[in-house]
Amino acid sequence: MTDVRPYGAWASPISAARLAEGAVALSDLRVFGGQPYWLETRPAEGGRLVVMTADAAGVRQLTPDGFNARTRVHEYGGAPYAVGPEGLWFSNYADQRLYLQAGLEAPKPMTPEGYRYADGVPAPGGGLLAVREDHTDPKNVRNTIVRLSGRPGDAGLVLFSASDFVAYPRLGPGNRLAWIAWDHPAMPWDATRLYVADLTDAGLTNVRQVAGGPGVSVLQPQWTADGALVWLSDESGYWNLYEGGDGPARALLPREAEFGGPLWTLGRSTYAVIGDRIAATAKDAQGEALLLVDRRTGAVEALPLPFSGLVFVQALDEARIVAIALSEADTSKVAIIDLAAGGHDVLRQPVALDIAPEDISRPEPITFPSAGGRPTHALFYPPASGAFTAPAAERPPLIVQAHGGPTGAASGAFSLAIQYWTTRGFAVVDVDYGGSTGYGRAYRERLNGQWGVVDVEDVIAAAEHLADSGRVDRKRMVIHGGSAGGFTVLAALARSDVFAAGGDFYGVADLAVLAQDTHKFESRYMDGLIGPWPDAKAVYDARSPIHHLDGFTTPLLILQGADDPIVPPNQAHMIRGALVSRGTPVACLVFEGESHGWRKATTIVRAKEAELWFYGKVLGFEPADDIAPVEVANLPA
Repeated sequence: MTDVRPYGAWASPISAARLAEGAVALSDLRVFGGQPYWLETRPAEGGRLVVMTADAAGVRQLTPDGFNARTRVHEYGGAPYAVGPEGLWFSNYADQRLYLQAGLEAPKPMTPEGYRYADGVPAPGGGLLAVREDHTDPKNVRNTIVRLSGRPGDAGLVLFSASDFVAYPRLGPGNRLAWIAWDHPAMPWDATRLYVADLTDAGLTNVRQVAGGPGVSVLQPQWTADGALVWLSDESGYWNLYEGGDGPARALLPREAEFGGPLWTLGRSTYAVIGDRIAATAKDAQGEALLLVDRRTGAVEALPLPFSGLVFVQALDEARIVAIALSEADTSKVAIIDLAAGGHDVLRQPVALDIAPEDISRPEPITFPSAGGRPTHALFYPPASGAFTAPAAERPPLIVQAHGGPTGAASGAFSLAIQYWTTRGFAVVDVDYGGSTGYGRAYRERLNGQWGVVDVEDVIAAAEHLADSGRVDRKRMVIHGGSAGGFTVLAALARSDVFAAGGDFYGVADLAVLAQDTHKFESRYMDGLIGPWPDAKAVYDARSPIHHLDGFTTPLLILQGADDPIVPPNQAHMIRGALVSRGTPVACLVFEGESHGWRKATTIVRAKEAELWFYGKVLGFEPADDIAPVEVANLPA
């Protein structure tokens, strides 16, 4: 027997505290010496990252108290550790120095301050090859590939510096080094170059470009045991597998599927080389699959697995891979997959799922027409509860979710954050607006020069499609999003009256201000999304929500990290001040000690509860949770 309660007022098995406890994210899985290592977040410990491993003694944490294994290269970080003969190397967040942890000894600082490091691999004879970001001159940040000797105080010998950015230094047979590089204004999903060189004691010789160039994104180089080089390239319009090196390159498996994704964080890996075979993930219209590709014959085998996706795919040995496995109805785990038998073993699942199956909303892929009839994609999650139903005539409120990036993508992986809403009676639609990855370069490039236009049209079209089909309540549709998604939220609210409320999380209100006040990695990103600054200033002003507030009457909740270097807090303050002066209901919470996104358990709890309370006030329902109220300016009595 189920209780009848209005949508939004259902009691949920997922409290905000439970959500914070479950925010233990797995990432950066790598294999060194045949042993897997990975990172886990610790929300209860201020959101620090710790290095984990598994060996004959079992799963154990390597990072001691007082250390946070997180790098700020590109600000988004990634691949902050490596394992070599000397021990575990890792970047410590507080000072960004590399530390060396040898066995049970306390970590020792190895590099001077003023530099950041990431994406390291062991160097021949000891030390590391790594990406270094030099901040000794903050006005001239330099990104290079360096060789670290392993001696304390060594900042590294620069091996390659002839580009604005570098990534994926990978050492192959015969001490040949491969890496990718790119220059402003391109982002790594726009155009990169793949280089190969010979590594000597003095540096690099015989440097040559082997793939990539204008209009081509090359990612994830890996060497084979016989000295060939494999990489991903989207020269066909999709990120596909290629092999080459010193000779002509060839496509290993041409198809309209994405074998990789955007390089927002360093060290990402979507395939693994195992002898003459490659175990690769491929996403197409039917979903994601794990494929075994024979490099010699081109034969392909699809492995059926009980997962919706795999990330950080690594070769463990000649017969097995290890990856972070994602599922639609279970939390993520580190899994070892037997390529011959097709079975798997769970090595680590830090968050056990204790939610009944009937309380889990599963994603439904939908395609709908946006402006001009262009097909647009999204994942729709209906409300789900085994304990509650709504009155027969009531339709659920809708949360339209705009992902970040904007070169991001909706994921069908189980998300406590989405289930937090669906178990309370909300429907959620996670929109892959034009510009999203996962559908090829042409879909990604829909946003070129059109940020603030195409994305806004697509999130509105998603909402109207679901309202027209009778699946949601047209009068109770809200929109939320973070970072670039926050910009889309503000732009949609400034230009339409489709939504009843909005949640802007560290979003952009003034594009011109951001163009002059952000970090190096994204400092030219808007050249492609908007136009070159300052030549296109008129377009920046025309697209900025801060300049289009005459019709902005929709209640808005703003959540912002006080230490955000990517979207500085001034963006939150300026939109709040402008809306307060115009009489629009607006609330703003700024979280001390938080950057671009939430890492602390206390922040996760307060942010989620504040959003639920805010929507309850605007949409007219009483949450079942006991929540501290939020101060809202201009809120009608």
